[in-house]
Amino acid sequence: MAALQKVAVVTGAGTGIGKAVALALMKEGYAAVFAGRRKDKLEEAAIEGKASGAKSLVVPTDVSDPAAIKALFAKTKETFGRLDVLFNNAGMAEVALESERLECLV
Repeated sequence: MAALQKVAVVTGAGTGIGKAVALALMKEGYAAVFAGRRKDKLEEAAIEGKASGAKSLVVPTDVSDPAAIKALFAKTKETFGRLDVLFNNAGMAEVALESERLECLV
């Protein structure tokens, strides 16, 4: 019996650390779900991973939108039937605080 392919969802997978992680997982035989806001960057990264022979899926996702998150997991389940790894690399950040304001928080 053939082993099931493991599946990983990587947020922020279009560039930087997220892209590097998704491509590394594909080289290890994982199917990678490339999630992030910029569809063009996600598609470029997924094409780059094709050389590994692993499967991939691009799902444009804004992690600040709960409906988009639900759609990401639904599409992953619909396509692969499972999820083994979730690499949360995307997020939201506040505007940098001035050092005086930071000291008040400490």
